[in-house]
Amino acid sequence: MEKRSFGEYWKCGGRMSRAEDSSPNGRSGGCLCGAVRYEVRGPLRPVVDCHCTMCRRTSGHFAAFTATRPEALVLIESKGLRWYRSSATARRGFCEICGSSLFWEPDSGERVSIAAGTLDLPTGLETVVHVFVEDAGDYYEIGDGLPQRADGDHGIMIPAD
Repeated sequence: MEKRSFGEYWKCGGRMSRAEDSSPNGRSGGCLCGAVRYEVRGPLRPVVDCHCTMCRRTSGHFAAFTATRPEALVLIESKGLRWYRSSATARRGFCEICGSSLFWEPDSGERVSIAAGTLDLPTGLETVVHVFVEDAGDYYEIGDGLPQRADGDHGIMIPAD
């Protein structure tokens, strides 16, 4: 069965067939129940911890996201993938079966953020910055010494291939 990139997934109306993973170089991940599985076939950005209200509400705590280019994200299994328009400028992908929060995608389409906890181990990634820290919950402190930003403009780019 043919695999399609993330961008192609949407061109076909959100319907993809299941295919077996054959790439030894990609990083894989998925939801808790397995109804969404993916592979990343390109570089991943370091992890950004987001403390905004929307991330806290969709994840139950702050959210840790890496990111890649849309064409590098290949959906292996997508039967549970659904999207929620969470703001005027972005949407969030989640599994409708187990509720796992998986993706965040801005309307600009320049990247797809991937919930770092959904990647299979080892990830080889590290957290580099906290964003929207003024929205952080009042039940925890950010004390790891990493940079903190009041806004979401972290400046962390996806590395070149």
